[in-house]
Amino acid sequence: MNAAREPKSTPAPPPSPAAHHHASHRRLLHDPGAPGDLAGIDAIVVPTARPSQYLRHASHLAETLRCPLVVLCSGRWTSAARVRAGTAPGADVLAIDFTGASAPRLPALETSTVLPPRLRRNADTAAKRNFALALARMVGWRRIAFLDDDIEVRAPDDLRRAAGLLDRFDAAGLSIGGFPDNSVVCHAYRAVGGDQDSFVGGGALVVETVRNVAFFPNIYNEDWFYLLKEDGLRPLAVTGQVRQAPYDPFRTTERARSEEMGDVLAEGVFWLLDEGRSVRDADLRHWTAFLARRRRFIEAILDRLPRAPVRPDERRRMEESLKAARGRLALIRPELCLAYLDAWRADGKVWRDFVELLPSGVSLGDALRYLATPGVPAAAGRGGVRRPGLTLT
Repeated sequence: MNAAREPKSTPAPPPSPAAHHHASHRRLLHDPGAPGDLAGIDAIVVPTARPSQYLRHASHLAETLRCPLVVLCSGRWTSAARVRAGTAPGADVLAIDFTGASAPRLPALETSTVLPPRLRRNADTAAKRNFALALARMVGWRRIAFLDDDIEVRAPDDLRRAAGLLDRFDAAGLSIGGFPDNSVVCHAYRAVGGDQDSFVGGGALVVETVRNVAFFPNIYNEDWFYLLKEDGLRPLAVTGQVRQAPYDPFRTTERARSEEMGDVLAEGVFWLLDEGRSVRDADLRHWTAFLARRRRFIEAILDRLPRAPVRPDERRRMEESLKAARGRLALIRPELCLAYLDAWRADGKVWRDFVELLPSGVSLGDALRYLATPGVPAAAGRGGVRRPGLTLT
């Protein structure tokens, strides 16, 4: 007589990453209600480091909206001269070369230096956007649209409609369709079956520049911090839609490393906002718990990666990127997150002082000369003032 066979046990599925992550922050957005009136865009601002052919859509859009196109150039692949050479005669294009981290007159910000070098972001996107905010205040551009060079606005009236909301809101974002606009870790989460949403961001954002005094810190998710206040988000609406061009988030592991500090800070703060709390609740206890939660989130994605419906080569690159993010996460301490938020608060005061001392009602040429001239700035942070060169075309 054969002994009864014991039923085979089915291995328990890997833990779900969803328990450690808020995949959507859409509930933080305001419902604008009925479609608002159309309003004019005073300028379209495009920070870029890519060849000038990437500006064709933005140039056409600016022509359609009858507003200037401000192109802020840096890196080896672009320059103000190249932008001008590729622009149709008579086009209203202002091309500016950034040869350092900021324009000479912009204040130095503690958020750029409070982190150890390995956790800092080596990019100038925030400085370019801050330059545009200062320029707009000086020349009287009340409504400006920030647009990335890989974003397509299929309906120009979507920008006009967003501008029309700025009487009631500080900013209006356009929903990003096409390729998802997420961090490397969140792209990997989507690849293993996570229901990952995208939030509005600086790639397609129309902002009010007069009453709305905010700045972009030099960190990944700088646009989330621009929209942030101590007690929550600035009045923010979403309307219309744009398309993000495809890119490979796993091409190099450096992308994941460079994003991790900013992703931790932004997701950690927005976790609190999702729960009806504020930045004031981001204390040492919160960051200790959130950093542990972030590690479990990354590890849960790694556990599910072998069953992800992706090609083997892509799975390998995802794994390498996730491990790179986890390695960078190991360098982040709760005290460092607290120090960054303290620096962000201090920088908010520095930026407000700087903006309030800017001359207003001046010509575009005078504003550019003022911002590009080294000298004693209108305001400075405790770390002093950087004075790299700035070439205007």
